[in-house]
Order: sequence, then C-alpha cells, then structure tokens
Amino acid sequence: MRRKRVIGNWKMNGSLAANRALLEELLPQLAVLEGVELAVCPPFPYLAQVAARLEGSGVALGAQNLNVADKGAFTGEVGAGMLRELGCHYVLVGHSERRSLYGEGDEVVAEKFATALRAGLVPVLCVGETQAQRRQGQTEQVVSAQLQAVLRRSGVQGLAAGLIAYEPVWAIGTGETASPEQAQAVHRHIRALLAQHDPVQAEAMPILYGGSVKADNAAALFAQPDIDGGLIGGASLEAAAFAAICQAAAR
Repeated sequence: MRRKRVIGNWKMNGSLAANRALLEELLPQLAVLEGVELAVCPPFPYLAQVAARLEGSGVALGAQNLNVADKGAFTGEVGAGMLRELGCHYVLVGHSERRSLYGEGDEVVAEKFATALRAGLVPVLCVGETQAQRRQGQTEQVVSAQLQAVLRRSGVQGLAAGLIAYEPVWAIGTGETASPEQAQAVHRHIRALLAQHDPVQAEAMPILYGGSVKADNAAALFAQPDIDGGLIGGASLEAAAFAAICQAAAR
C-alpha cells in the first residue's frame, strides 16, 4: 500500500523568527503521527536554519527549485549538489508558478527532473492545467504532455524514483479547490498513463494533490483511491492548519 505524504511549500514566505515560531509549534504535533511521510520546502536562504531544526524530527527538508547545471556562471541560481549538501531530500520541479511566471516549459522541467535524480534528490514533478484549458476540455491532454516530457527524458523507472503532484493551476492560491471527484479523475488518468509503460510502477507511484488544500477538505481529498497526500501551499504556513492536514493524511 502506498504511504501518504504531505509536503509543505512555503513559497517566498518566512523569516528567521517566523520560521522558528512555526516549527516550534508544528513539530511536536507532527511527532506523534505515524504512517505518513512529511516534508517542508522553505525558501533557499532558510534551508540551513530549517535543516538544523528538523534534525531528528522525522520531517524531511525540500527545496523549491534547482538549476539544470551543477555549478557555473548562473547568477541567482542554485545547483542540486548545493541542495544535497544542505540536507535536502526533495526538490520541487515544474511548479505552475515556475512554468507561468518564469517560462519553464515541459522540456526544461524534464531536464530539471533528471538533474535532481542524478544528484540523489527526490524530484516532485508538478503538473496541472489552467482554468482556460479545463474549460476547453484539455485537462488530460495538458497533464499527459507534461508527464510525457519526463518519460522521454528519464523513462518510467526514472519517473518512479520521484513523486508526482497534480496541481490544477486554477485552484492554487485562489481558494477554489477541485472537488475530490475532480481531483480523483485526474489522478486516475495519471496512473493509467503510467500503467501503459509499467503497471507495477504505476500502482506504486505516489501522486499528491495540491491546490487550496485546507484542514476542512483534506480528509475528503485523501480518501480518494488515487490521491496519496498533498503538496500544501498557504496552509503550510499555519501550524494548526498544516498539522490538521497531516493528521488527515495519517488517518
């Protein structure tokens, strides 16, 4: 059976004091949970601070992005080896904000996924459609194209070494959430696509849902047969809300 996972994406939020307060309140509530894998992804400047606080907690550290190059003249960028050295286990690739705001296309995302694998990181591949694409009935087409780019670059074995997070763009930070049935339909499509390449890997693949997940809707989402946890944005910055989401996953 696939273990549930919950990953908090802090995005460009936090401070030394705010991070300390959040973790001091959050970690004792997470320490009692069993059967769920947990992680947080703070901004780059706070990775070392958060890594030190997470040590021994059972909560893993993740990063929000990486460059395809290991090092070089890429001002403002961060390499996979740097993330590993700071203790990162996960790294997000292809988040909708990276795709829409910074022009990262499917091939760039696929290259970042491969770079993370080479460095021994677990890439979390974010896929999802915009509101316009959903209205035009293109959800499965868009998500399939995003997945196929990674399959071409890394193969099904490579993809299976990471995680997938389905994040409908129209439900990120908007307060609007895909219904459990809507989310399950796309998760089922993703698993069916992977099964065309390797049924065993498809069944074992963790697929998370992200998009305005909150304490009051997490249980219904996580109860769906193909939803294996969540990639949590805004709610991960509130200890009580994030703990409640993690508790829903543990149940």
